[in-house]
Amino acid sequence: MNRFRFSFSALALSLCSLMAFAQFPGGGFPGGGQQSIPEGATKIMLWGKGKNKAPNDNHTTDPRDIGFEPFINVYPAKNPNGLAVLCLPGGGYAMLSKSHEGYNHAPWFNEQGITFVLLEYRLPHSYYQVPLSDVHRAMRIVKEHAEEWGISKLGVMGSSAGGHLASTAATHYDSDTRPDFQILFYPVISMDKSITHLSSHDLLLGADASEELEKEYSNNLKVNAQTPPAFIIHSSDDNLVPVKNSLLYYEALVANKVSATLQIYPVGGHGYGCGDWFPYKKEMLATLAKWLDTQK
Repeated sequence: MNRFRFSFSALALSLCSLMAFAQFPGGGFPGGGQQSIPEGATKIMLWGKGKNKAPNDNHTTDPRDIGFEPFINVYPAKNPNGLAVLCLPGGGYAMLSKSHEGYNHAPWFNEQGITFVLLEYRLPHSYYQVPLSDVHRAMRIVKEHAEEWGISKLGVMGSSAGGHLASTAATHYDSDTRPDFQILFYPVISMDKSITHLSSHDLLLGADASEELEKEYSNNLKVNAQTPPAFIIHSSDDNLVPVKNSLLYYEALVANKVSATLQIYPVGGHGYGCGDWFPYKKEMLATLAKWLDTQK
């Protein structure tokens, strides 16, 4: 496994990321933070011992997430329509924004008949394989319970850096982990330093990542005809993750004849998730509901 030095510049950028995300409620490190988990969930740990042991480690020395073991919380729909969404909160790969980009989504998806699954994944600490391993494991677990939970299609959803992780899952998958669809809120897509969210880049790949590695995790470059359909949301005035990330991904999807919907709103900034402060929340959810109907 490749390791990258965690430089002083990466530390400074991660602190900037934390300050940027701290303006929104419900942030926190994996397994902790301010968010209280809503009732009604089935909690399943991802990894165990022996053959189910995690295949990698982030080697963290941060006391806030050291020893954290990733898990999913599952909210089955009472009247399932066959769809399930695996939600990956954002947080710049420095934390997990588990309320407005995570648990607060559950009631709305359940109302649509969609089983909602939130993954509290391990932070990478420059060990870039770690979060994706958690996503793949979570998808396999959900598929094992598909009949029990009334699931016929499983999609991924993520916001910001969680959007990068979701789009990574949609472009870097094994035979049994391909999502059926993807929902991306103001996603980081490219690892090109000129347009990426630099702190997310450094915390995922390392500040001194090679150009080859940056291209491998610039997900617009990994799209092909088998990439799952996408619903993408962004705002023109996003000053943290440039809207060009979503534009490049949308263009790549269209070029490969993959069904894609891109909603760009004139204002909204960054980090709104399902927060009531997003001025286009009603319109966005109405459009998303119609799109999800086409994925059944």
